[in-house]
Order: sequence, then structure tokens, then C-alpha cells
Amino acid sequence: MDNEWYKRMSFYQIWIRSFKDGNGDGIGDLYGVYDKLEYIRSLGVDGIWFSPIYPSPNADFGYDISDYKDIHPDYGTLEQFKKVLDKAHALGLKVIMDLVVNHTSDEHKWFKESRKGKDNPYSDYYIWRDKPNNWDSLFEGKAWEYDEERGQYYLHLFAKKQPDLNMDNPKVREEVKSIMRFWLDMGVDGFREDVINFISKKEGLPNGIPFVPAVNGMPFYKDGPHIHEYMAEFRKVCEEYDCFQVGEGPMTTVRSAMKYLTGPTKSLDMMFSFDHMMADCLYTEYVHRPFKLYKYKRALSKWQYALQGKAWNALYIENHDHPRIISRYGSERYRRESGTMLAVSFLFLQGTPFIYQGQEIGMSNIRLRSIDDYEDVSSKENFHKYHLKDSLERRLKRIHISSRDSARTPVQWDSSAYAGFSKKKPWFFVNPNYTAVNVAAEEKDPDSILNFYRKCLNLRKNSRTLIYGSYREYFPKDPEVYIYERAMGNIRYLIICSFVKHKVFMLVPKKYNGMKMELVLDNYPDIRSGQVETVKIGSCLLKPYEARVYRFHV
Repeated sequence: MDNEWYKRMSFYQIWIRSFKDGNGDGIGDLYGVYDKLEYIRSLGVDGIWFSPIYPSPNADFGYDISDYKDIHPDYGTLEQFKKVLDKAHALGLKVIMDLVVNHTSDEHKWFKESRKGKDNPYSDYYIWRDKPNNWDSLFEGKAWEYDEERGQYYLHLFAKKQPDLNMDNPKVREEVKSIMRFWLDMGVDGFREDVINFISKKEGLPNGIPFVPAVNGMPFYKDGPHIHEYMAEFRKVCEEYDCFQVGEGPMTTVRSAMKYLTGPTKSLDMMFSFDHMMADCLYTEYVHRPFKLYKYKRALSKWQYALQGKAWNALYIENHDHPRIISRYGSERYRRESGTMLAVSFLFLQGTPFIYQGQEIGMSNIRLRSIDDYEDVSSKENFHKYHLKDSLERRLKRIHISSRDSARTPVQWDSSAYAGFSKKKPWFFVNPNYTAVNVAAEEKDPDSILNFYRKCLNLRKNSRTLIYGSYREYFPKDPEVYIYERAMGNIRYLIICSFVKHKVFMLVPKKYNGMKMELVLDNYPDIRSGQVETVKIGSCLLKPYEARVYRFHV
């Protein structure tokens, strides 16, 4: 059995509600996914990750699940999902599902029964207390909500309609294993496990750190006392199948991640970390600062060095929880240049790349006129809770920068009405730049961001060095350029990325000064890839947001 196939892969993440409407109701669905599978395959990816497509009241757009073994009627049916799965497999695409088991919806059958009292089979499926502690929710107010029917408080680390499951109850863990087997028996290839490092809470649920908003209770529910015991149970299920598991680990450190990824407590094949997504902020949503390249580089290198030869990285710069990367780390004025450069900055690191829908065409943040136009529960909470002394205009600007809704605007397929996403008014606003930024236009342009992603993925897929080679960063303190090397045997790649709007001299490590290198990739169309250059220190100026990939033998 090849249990490390995921190392050679790259994935495309689908947040289905905004991907493609196939039945004409203004909401993305499995019919739209089915029609676009050939497009996804054409990118050069090898798999699909579906954000939750289960029945849900959509308090957190799918991450509040009311039935783990069905499909949301907005998106289709189990029969349609099986058609998508079979076609994906026929095209050579693996499919992984989102496993969200820290919490359910308050409209799940388990919670409806649990709230009835202490004398029913589901009573201890959730965490109930007569007196709450002082923990804050990450999304919505305090972490405890009083339930009139039961006469107790229930814990919700996220939205009020997302009660936390009691994973200390062995019956709950058996339910999780049953969910996993249901989808694995259907043929899915693995799971992305949502906030999985939060599922074990410290006994007694002690009070959190005072005066630390939102995360005051985190020391008592992140990497909790029984986390590795419970994860081992879930790992045994995956070992019955040829599947893999990638976990989401908010606020995880390298040290804590290694316990999930290596040694006797290994329970995941990869883990999504957040460090590199905080180069312009603190906790993504709360405190914003100008982008600092050294923070981005330091975070990436920390994980590359720590996991090298021991574990495997999950690589990403966009997903459903983060604003668009060009609007954050790049430049909307230099959209093509910065979008392609950012692709180079992460796609050639050691690990498995994940590309989020619309990232491959350079979609950017949307700017809405009122907080009432936004849908995201955390954006609304942040607007009404933080920085209240600021003007409404300034507070709204913070939401423009940080809202998860910017990642959730409909994918821009063409320049027709509603960006070709639907023939009917979509469920959410379309970014006005869709007339210029869309798949159809970029398909026709050989130098587009879309076609550049294809070149990058093709280069990676056909190079064992870019998949398995060692990593080394050069000039870590340089504030303008990111340079790293991938090496395996006698083959080396030197990756050079400029993060500035002006020209800058290209730095070259001293040991490579004067060497002949083949330029295999450049994001400026007037620079011909494939040429052999003698690279010298200070011999070349990089253009704004230029990225170069050199290959050479030693």
C-alpha cells in the first residue's frame, strides 16, 4: 500500500456555495462542481478538498452541521455526490471531506435530544454546566449560552449555534468513527479535520486568563489532556483504508504539531499552521499591521526546517478563512505580477500545496458599503465588539481588510452577468472586478495568473527535487526578497521572489556567484525561460514582484 501518495499531490479547495451554480438557484452546488471537474483537473492538481457540504442551518456556512451523513439540499443529494466522486476518480482526482467534530449545529438531532434533560441517551454528548467559567468564544460573545429547556449552560467555542461536543464521552467518539467509515466506504480518500486540536478540554474547565479577549480559555482546550488518545482512535479508522488526514491546528506551535505528525502519538499526515498568515496581523482579524516580509519568511522557514526529514508540511496562502492574499501580501495594482510571485513563494516549498478556488485567477478582496452587507458571523462580531472608539468608516475599513467574506464571493468564471457563476442573482455579492478578472479571460492569455499556476504545478510535479528535496533559506533578514533553495542529489533549484513595487538588485548566495544556471520559470513574459545565465552578485535587477526559478547541477 502506498501510504504517502499525498506527498506528490496538490489539492484544490472548494467552498461549494460560491464555486459554481449548476441548477440555477443562485447557490453553488454539486451539479456545478460536476461540470467543472475537467477545469479543476486542467490546473494540474491531483485532488479536491470539499469544505463542508453537509446539511446545516449555515450559522457558520457549513461548519455548523446538523447531519453528518447527508448532503445539504442546497448542494444536491448523496446520489449527485457519488456522481461527482466517481467522475473525479475517473479523472485521476482524489477527494477529501471536511471532518468537523469539535462542535455540531444546535439543530443536530444529538443536541435537540441532549437539551431535553439529564436522563436521555444524548445527555452527555455536549458540555453542560450549571455555572459557566469565564471563557470567551472565538466568534460570538462568551463561550457559554444558557438553554431554557435544559436549564443549564452549554459550551460553544465558536458561534452560539455551534455547541461543542463532549469528546470525553466514548459514545461521541464512536459516532465520529461511524461518520468517518460512512464516507470512506463511499470512496472518499481522506479528511481535513477542523480545529482538531480543540477536541479535548481540561478536566474541571478552569477559568481562563483574565483580560485576554477571545483566547483567554485556549490553554485549557488547545492540545488538551486526552487529545492524542482520542486522535489515536480516529487514526485506526484511517489505517483500515488507504486514506490520509490533514488537521487544522489554530495557534499550534511546531513543538505541539510534531506530536501529531511524528513518533508514537502520530495521528495526522499533515497539519495546517497559521504562523505565515500573520505577517500583517495578529490572529488574522483583530489587529492589523503593514505586511512584513521577514515575518512571512521566518514562519515558513521555521516549519520547513523543523519538519524536514521528520514530517510533511501542508502548504497554502489562501482558504475559506482568510481574505485574498493579493490584497494582503501583494498589490492589486500589480495583480498579475504579485499573484504569480506569491504562487512561486509557496508552491515550491517542501510539502503538499492546497490552492483555494479563485486563487488561481488572482481574485481579490471585496469592499462592501455596510456591515449589514456582510454575512460572516465573525466579521459582524468583530465590527460590533472591537475598536468601538474608532469611526464607523475606520471600523468598516478593518472589515474590508479582514473579513472571511472576501474569500467567499462567487468564483468569477467569465464577464457575463453574475460573473458566469449563475444565471440568477447569487446568494452573495460578486466582486465588481469580475469583468476583467475571470477564468475565461485568463484562459486566453498565456501569461495570466491562471496559466502561470499551471506552469508551476507542472514544474513541481515533474521534479523529485521540488517535491522531496531539502530546504534552505538565504538572506532571512532581507526586507524585500525571499530566496530559498531546494536540493536533492546533484540537482539544485534557487527560488527568488521580490515582494516590493520597485526594482531591486537580485541577491545571490556567494557559493553560486558566477555559476551557470538555467532559468526555468519567470513571471514576466518578456523574460524567456529556458535560457542559461551566468549569475553574478549585483548583476541583475528584479522587476516589481518578479519571481525567478533557476535550476542547476553541482
